[in-house]
Amino acid sequence: MRILLVLAVAACATPARSAPEPDPYAAHIVKLRKDLAAKGLKKLSFRSERPFVVVGNAGSEALAEDATTVRWAVAMLEQDFFIAKPSKILDVYLFRDAKSYERGVRTLTGELPSTPYGFYSSKFSGLFMNIATGGGTLVHEIVHPYVEADFPDAPPWLNEGLGSLFEQSADRDGHIIGLTNWRLAGLQTAIDDDSVPTFWSLTHLDTDQFYGDDAGVNYSTARYLLYYLQQKGLLRDFYKAFRANHRDDPSGYTTLQKILGENDMVDFQDRWQAYVAKLTFP
Repeated sequence: MRILLVLAVAACATPARSAPEPDPYAAHIVKLRKDLAAKGLKKLSFRSERPFVVVGNAGSEALAEDATTVRWAVAMLEQDFFIAKPSKILDVYLFRDAKSYERGVRTLTGELPSTPYGFYSSKFSGLFMNIATGGGTLVHEIVHPYVEADFPDAPPWLNEGLGSLFEQSADRDGHIIGLTNWRLAGLQTAIDDDSVPTFWSLTHLDTDQFYGDDAGVNYSTARYLLYYLQQKGLLRDFYKAFRANHRDDPSGYTTLQKILGENDMVDFQDRWQAYVAKLTFP
């Protein structure tokens, strides 16, 4: 009787095992699938690639391949640049062609896309891609929610410079690097035409100015300025120093000078333009 009593007390004293925490990504996919079906978007495949849920209409095999690009980009960018991650689950919509891309964006946002390639929308918590245009835009747009989380006060030249740098990228010794790409030709033409903004002007452009009439040359100038820093082994140091000093240097111009070790930025830009003029693509 005493033994049975002891066993009974011991059984009562053993804490009950708590149920495992539900996977928020799995729950998100269940809800997302239901919500999209209600909007007429069906025959979709879903994959969790934290901090994203990747959705595609080209079949599960195609989605698995594209999700590999997402996984690689996330790992590389977090390793080299970004401490903070997006604070909420973001959906990556990969549409197989221009027609389904336009239809899907209109269904999901109420508006037609402003670009044939893809974009990130904080308002709609998603990245929207015409994946038929290639995976470069996908990597480009992945940069933006990370910058938003990690460096929310980043000026447009840095945000778009990083995004466009990695829209043509590769792995070098376990690190992401930008390669020369299609933007080079336009920049070289602008150099010949003497229409490249000074680095002081570029870094001080506000959002409306950066995305204005000269957006093409602004993008390419920012991209190849960061490309130069990358090739000199200075890009990661610059990003981290700029993020740390942004209150005192909101444009990044002073930090850029310090990282480059340049006092005369006019002379440096002349040398940079000569450097860019010799680059090639492809």
